[in-house]
Amino acid sequence: MAFHEKIPLLLAAALTLAGCDPQAVQQDTDAEQAAPPPVAVTTLTVQRENIPLHFDYVGQVAGSLEVEIRSRITGIIEQRHFDEGGEVSAGQLLYTLDDAQYRAQHQQALAAIDSARAQKITAEAQLSKAQRELRRVTPLADKQMLSRNQQDDAASSVEIASAQVAVAEAAIKQAEANLLTSKVNLDYTRIRAPVDGTVGRALQNRGALVQAGSNSLLTTLVRIDPVHVDFGVPEREWISIRNALASGELKLAGERLSVDLLDQDQPMGRDGRLDFTDYKVDLSTGNFALRAVFDNPDRKLSPGQFVKVRLGGAYRSDALAIPQRAVLDGAAGKYVYVAVAGEQATVAMQRQLELGAWVDLDDQRRNYWVVESGLEAGDQVIVDGVARIFFPGMPVTPDNGTQSGSDAAPAE
Repeated sequence: MAFHEKIPLLLAAALTLAGCDPQAVQQDTDAEQAAPPPVAVTTLTVQRENIPLHFDYVGQVAGSLEVEIRSRITGIIEQRHFDEGGEVSAGQLLYTLDDAQYRAQHQQALAAIDSARAQKITAEAQLSKAQRELRRVTPLADKQMLSRNQQDDAASSVEIASAQVAVAEAAIKQAEANLLTSKVNLDYTRIRAPVDGTVGRALQNRGALVQAGSNSLLTTLVRIDPVHVDFGVPEREWISIRNALASGELKLAGERLSVDLLDQDQPMGRDGRLDFTDYKVDLSTGNFALRAVFDNPDRKLSPGQFVKVRLGGAYRSDALAIPQRAVLDGAAGKYVYVAVAGEQATVAMQRQLELGAWVDLDDQRRNYWVVESGLEAGDQVIVDGVARIFFPGMPVTPDNGTQSGSDAAPAE
């Protein structure tokens, strides 16, 4: 046997004399070589807190009041008094119609009243004469100086005169009604704005014949300060929100849900209020219809414009939330790695999660996920370095010095 072949035997004999098992020493050496070194990770200590929630939807702007300006009479347009697309005030003159026919009818009604009043004066005079005659003949008839027929004729004359007075009074009332109708029609030749607002395109112009009930539409008028924003909430989501509020799972920061509009996913600060919530589901969309009112003094919101609506003002009390980047997808669903104390070192272990809504906790803590179950307060969730964890139980070196509930800025 050559000397170099005797070296392992000599080493084994030396180890045996020293009281060491060569097989155990080899296993320890292999284990040290196989065990990966701990990887550096960043953790977040999960804490319970009140978490604000919001819900975003797509809405469409509409005028808070939209009015069709129509002609109530038949006539020819003499003049248009507004600029298309301009602002008008309540009572401002918009159109003038030819009023010659209606002025003539008004004069006729005035004359009819004078005639009816004259007829009444005549009838009252006849009644007065008949009453005097009746008073004269009655005592004579009682003394049999006149016949009863003459007394009856005098009484009949009084009744006839009284009827003529009643007819004259009715004629006066009819004439007054005709006069009112003629005055109303004459006023209708001056078409005015019923409210303040923005006038639309002129649909009829000077010289056009408009007829009540057919081509009577002249233009439209809309009030855009304030404006309405109509939007829909899916049936299941709206019922879930209502049930959560009723059960106390969700609480309101104020008296009601707040409403705002978003610009590039940032609130515009246009505080609105819900003024309508439909009691039924729209069968064509499967949504509950809601409407909010917003002040619009700068006229930046226009009818027909699509906007993003944010419902807020609700929060989950004593809830947990974690950054979305800490959440991973697996065969069993979503999970996170949690740093826990092992026998010899801190290791990363998986926790299966049930997650809720996406939320922004504040200006520094954005893109968080509400945790419904799977974590407890005080758990050390690994938020950075998860790509270096290859299997559950892998040793890690946690560093939570930069993670205390907010997203850390990336290292430069």
